[in-house]
Amino acid sequence: MRKILAPTLLLTAALFANSAQALDASGTPVIVTPLASRTETASGQPITLPQKNVQVLVSAYQIAPGATLPVHKHPFPRYAYVEAGTLQVTNVETGKSNTYQTGDFIIEMIGQWHQATNVGADPVKLLVIDQVEEGTKNTVLRQ
Repeated sequence: MRKILAPTLLLTAALFANSAQALDASGTPVIVTPLASRTETASGQPITLPQKNVQVLVSAYQIAPGATLPVHKHPFPRYAYVEAGTLQVTNVETGKSNTYQTGDFIIEMIGQWHQATNVGADPVKLLVIDQVEEGTKNTVLRQ
């Protein structure tokens, strides 16, 4: 199943990324709006994928106004779509910050310490997708 799923997802993504409109089986239009196309993380690193037993994890996050996540890093790729709110992500190694708002797509830095703060008045809602080696976690907290 896993060997079939990855190529199917890639083919589907390629078809939709190049189309503004497609048709379903009955001929009803399906509108496709590309949201992101990147080859680098937020800090300019090339995106590198796990080399074996890839597992995709999908999570929903809700971060309260004013909340700051602990300093952490990700050993594998993490992607996030901002469904609502305003999130500031700071690379604590370089001091550089990026602010993301509703509709933004984040390709998080890999292996670099960072933290995120909800800098808005409303909760931040994220759809988060991780690609990890099966059975591992994608968040390491700084001690």
